Order: sequence, then C-alpha cells, then structure tokens
Amino acid sequence: MSLFVPAPLPSVTEIRRRLEVIFPDGTMQRPALTSEAAAKTVYTMLFIDAVEGRNVRLAPKHVYRMAQEVADDQSEKNRLSYATRCLKPKYQAEGTAWYADTTRELIRDDTIREAMIPIGVVVNDASVPTTSSKGRYYLKKDFASLFSLSNNDFENKVIDWQESHLSASELARVRILQGRHNHGDSVKVNFPNGETRIMQVGKSSVITKAVVEEFSPRFLDNPYVLWISESGEKVVHQDNALMKQIGLNIDETTLLPDLVLADLRDSGVLIVFVEVVATDGVVTETRKRKLLEMAEKAGFSSSHIAFMTAFEKRDAGPLKKRISGIATDTMVWSMAEPKVIIWIGENQEIPVSIQE
Repeated sequence: MSLFVPAPLPSVTEIRRRLEVIFPDGTMQRPALTSEAAAKTVYTMLFIDAVEGRNVRLAPKHVYRMAQEVADDQSEKNRLSYATRCLKPKYQAEGTAWYADTTRELIRDDTIREAMIPIGVVVNDASVPTTSSKGRYYLKKDFASLFSLSNNDFENKVIDWQESHLSASELARVRILQGRHNHGDSVKVNFPNGETRIMQVGKSSVITKAVVEEFSPRFLDNPYVLWISESGEKVVHQDNALMKQIGLNIDETTLLPDLVLADLRDSGVLIVFVEVVATDGVVTETRKRKLLEMAEKAGFSSSHIAFMTAFEKRDAGPLKKRISGIATDTMVWSMAEPKVIIWIGENQEIPVSIQE
C-alpha cells in the first residue's frame, strides 16, 4: 500500500499556511491549531503515514525527535523506517531535533489533546493501552487529504470541509468575525427602537454595534440605548429626555462610559454600563465603584445596576491580558459568541435575562 500522501510533502510553512485557512479567525483554539507545533505535528503524521485507515500511529516523540535532516529525506523507506526507529528507547535524533524531550507536553497536551482531538481532525486510538509507549494518534482521512491537493484544489475544497466538519457555533463565530470588516468607511448601529447612528470605522465601533444589535435584544426584555461614546472623546448618542426622566446624570469630564443600556422592565429599570474593549479599558473595581456611586445618586439601588465588559472574542489577547483586572459581580460578553455570558463574581444571580 502506497503512502497516503506521497512525496513531495508540503513544507511545514505551507502546512501552517493551510491550517490558517482551514481554521479561520473565530475557530476555538485557533492559536494552537495554527501554531508551528501544529504544523510540525501534521507534517510528521503525514511523513510517517499516521492517517485513518493505515496501520501507523503517532506518538508525541515522533514530532519532538524529528530533525530537519530526517524530514528532508522523503523516500518511502526513510518515512516508514522513522515511524518505528524513533520509538526505540535509545533513539537519538539524526540531526538537530525539532524540540527537546521536555517539550512533549506542547505536542501531546496543548496541540493534540486540547486542540486537534476536540475539533475532530485527530483521533486517539483507544485500543492502545494508556501505559504503552507506542503511538496512538492519527489524522482523519478527509483532513489529511487537504494537504495532498494543489493550491487551487485546496482553495476550492477547504470551504466544503469547513461546512461539513466545523460545528454550527464554530461557523457562526467565523462568519461574525469575518463580517466585522464589511463596514466601508463607517459603522451603522441599529437601535432597538428603529433609530440609527453612524460611528467611525474601528474595532471598538464594531463591538459596540454588536452589543446594541446582538446583546441587548437577546438579554434585555425592553432595551433602550441611553448613551454611546466613541474613542473616549466623542458622544455619539445621548438620550437626554429618557436620562432626565430616570435621573441619570453622566459627568462627561470624569465618567465617560462607552455604552449605557436601559432595560425598561415591569419590575423597574435595569441600567447596564458597558465598557467596550478593543485593546484596553475593562470594568475595573474603581470604575465600577464610581459608576455605581453616580447611579445611586440618581436614586438607583445596586440591584438595578449591571456592568459588562464587551470584547471581540474570548480567546484573544485583550481578554486574556485583562481578565484579572475585571471587577467582580460583572459580566463579560464577546461578539463572536453572542449567546454566551461569562459571569465573574460571588453572586450567582446574573442580572440579565435570556430570551431564547
């Protein structure tokens, strides 16, 4: 039986480029799925023929013991021989190994177990005992076939693969994030009451649009937009009449919130202060306290005030960098997953409702 992907194999660089196309922005665990370690793992699986329907299985040591000198010899004899000789206890890399033996967790845990297996492109062979030093992982055949195609055929086939193999939620995340670029030279925000506002193009404006159009109708019973500011300087919208009626007085010189929503419920008004984070500016404990003091001066009890920090997506740098600074008893929401609310705090009573 010939190898599933005969020579010449795509380079590690080309495999990584294809991984970035296969798993577009919005795919969960995308950093791990498109990393150099992932590309080298896929390369090694193709190299030793660890593909569904074959009899070869990959062990993490196949990857971290691989050397470029070995990888460059793509003869069938060398490829099949490496699959077995690499597993021998005293095997030494025939050249400069890609990784040190201490890097096995990067391959086994971060790349294979936490990223590739959950998304369904790698399978763990359960027939291999957990105590065995033999390989246990292999590529799904339809995924491996994406690396045997020409560039033109790959571009045509990858969309079909995504539609068939990425979950509905994964595809939704991808489409939402891809759509953030389609705003021309301005961002039009559609309010719940039918009004519209125009904001400057930018990631913050796109996230603001998502909060108004996606978050508010999904989590608020009767939503109204009280306030929108842009870039911390310009007030784009301020419903003075409604704010005056409910007694809310925002000091633009000291407390310029990104977005203020009101939920006009039968049980009373819920005010939601939202910080929109493209790079910085979460709801910290200090900011939460100042906004709460302002609302309490207007006669609102803390039970009628909610706080939220809105991000583009929860698996990206801004949230990872700022999560420890977000105040307790506040919400985190991302436009990439509009149905998901993350609650941070001791109080288990999330202040918003769910409409679907």
